[in-house]
Amino acid sequence: MGAAFRGTGSLTYGAIRAARNLAVTSLIAAGPAQADGVTIAALGDSLTQGYGLPAEDGFVPQLKAWLRDQGAQVEIINAGVSGDTTAGGLSRVGWTLTPEVDAMILALGGNDLLRGIDPEVSRANLDGILQAAEAAAVPVLMIGLDAPGNYGPQYEAAFEGMYPALADAHDAALIPDFFAPLTAETPDAAARRRFMQADGIHPSADGVEVIVEGLGPRILEWLDDLAR
Repeated sequence: MGAAFRGTGSLTYGAIRAARNLAVTSLIAAGPAQADGVTIAALGDSLTQGYGLPAEDGFVPQLKAWLRDQGAQVEIINAGVSGDTTAGGLSRVGWTLTPEVDAMILALGGNDLLRGIDPEVSRANLDGILQAAEAAAVPVLMIGLDAPGNYGPQYEAAFEGMYPALADAHDAALIPDFFAPLTAETPDAAARRRFMQADGIHPSADGVEVIVEGLGPRILEWLDDLAR
């Protein structure tokens, strides 16, 4: 964290991040006259990409619309790739963090979970992504997932525990579970099917709406924190 940022002479990462946060502050506060606002890259898998949905009904478009309705001047780049694992995210984070990106939402791990990949491998990949964000002085909000119990309690604990551990290690914001708003809306698993697509894995447009309404306030709070 205190190491010199590559290519910036004597400036430290902390100084660069402070300068970037000052820019984010100005953009958030700029109001309707500011055309571009804060640019967020949403690095993720099919949940981010909007698998099975019309483009306007996916997570990124609905989140952008929700945030703008709250007065936030944001642009969100959809860097979600269906089927992507944490390893895939690590392989493309470098070209995702382009100079115009001010912040990043990191939502990966679902496909690692489906494939039963060792959580230590997933954790190392996510750690690499967070290191890349630190090198670019881009603040990150991580969105985790709850693991089912079919891989055993040790796997479940390791998978779920990697998100808060990495958030703490890299000073990243954290939302523990992408699907928490759906669980809160309908605790009964059978009843939640009305918010899911036929595959039972991906949310429907209505499901995405519930998720965005649940996660949106925390994401808006994160943006406000960056502006302080």
